[in-house]
Amino acid sequence: MKQLLLHARLFDGHQFHAGKAVSVEEGRIAAIVDNPSQVGGHETHDLTGLVLAPGFVDIQVNGGGGVMLNGATDLKGLEQIAEAHRQFGTTSMLPTLISDRWEAMVHVAELIKQAHRHWGENSSLSTIKGVHFEGPYLNPLRKGVHQETLFRKPEELALDLLTHPDLGVRLITVAPEKVGPTFIRDLVSNGALVSAGHSAASYQDIAQALRAGLRGFTHLFNAMTEMGSREPGVVGAALDDEETWCGMIVDGFHIHPASMRTAIRAKPRGKVILVTDAMASVGSEDKSFTLYGKTIFARDGKCQLADGTLAGSDLSMIGAVRNVVELLNLPLSEALRMASKYPASFMRMDTSLGTIAPGYAADLVAFDPTSWQVRHTWVNGFHRAH
Repeated sequence: MKQLLLHARLFDGHQFHAGKAVSVEEGRIAAIVDNPSQVGGHETHDLTGLVLAPGFVDIQVNGGGGVMLNGATDLKGLEQIAEAHRQFGTTSMLPTLISDRWEAMVHVAELIKQAHRHWGENSSLSTIKGVHFEGPYLNPLRKGVHQETLFRKPEELALDLLTHPDLGVRLITVAPEKVGPTFIRDLVSNGALVSAGHSAASYQDIAQALRAGLRGFTHLFNAMTEMGSREPGVVGAALDDEETWCGMIVDGFHIHPASMRTAIRAKPRGKVILVTDAMASVGSEDKSFTLYGKTIFARDGKCQLADGTLAGSDLSMIGAVRNVVELLNLPLSEALRMASKYPASFMRMDTSLGTIAPGYAADLVAFDPTSWQVRHTWVNGFHRAH
């Protein structure tokens, strides 16, 4: 099917354009069209008043649509998560398993492999580009909502499970001081991306992990050692390093806006990416759910346990983009790059995602920049009105 996307304010991943259209053919961007009136034989979509941008890429999605990946028993549950986030503009995601039993890790790995058999179909499962194992190789001193009794050292079979190529993009969050550089090096050499998180590491611990191939930092500032005058900690190491990426939960609860602005100025451009850390409440009318047998409540956009402990977020990706503009006072263009182009680079998928240009995947979002409502998405060229 040939489609022509008309009359939008086009953001191609680099800059805004007016008066141009986007031609989509066979799931790919065919052309940026200067004179759309001369193009025939296409199904047209009138996007007057909307911004058309690369679809959002979220590397940390714990749940959505009333479903947590921890406990998702089948493909239907996985699809519910994907559907919930697609309505907010996420066209690529890494479903994220919070620290769990070995059997749960094996089960989720099998679900992700099954999901990939549907890639390229007209299914929200096509948004699933891999998996994020957030734990269980973490530090109890920075456990957050994770259950300490599930933390452990890497099992003998862990490397094969975590790095299996049929999983697609494999992202593993570890506490470097708990697993050591050899495990990080082995993960990286077998194709995985490794981030530091839920960590009480010192600056030297992180320096050692960076030499072993550490690629990023999971939800910067949260569940990690703070930056001090004589011990930079995980935060200081993250801001000091120019090569790594930092995920950031821009919901107004996890991090103070001034801290976020400082981090963005400290890192080279392109190295801070938006993540939702979303829980089951996103895209669901039910704003309470269960994790580890405990009830988590989403109230006024904040997810927390009864004792006030933050437990993931009730944030959507279009909400994160809005907050970058309204809380951090950054241009919409940079907010959109933080939601698409930069995470695509982190995942090593920036030759197919995060840009609207000929040959790139037709993964797109069209939204109202006044109300911040997503009106249309395309995944592999398959259109959905919202």
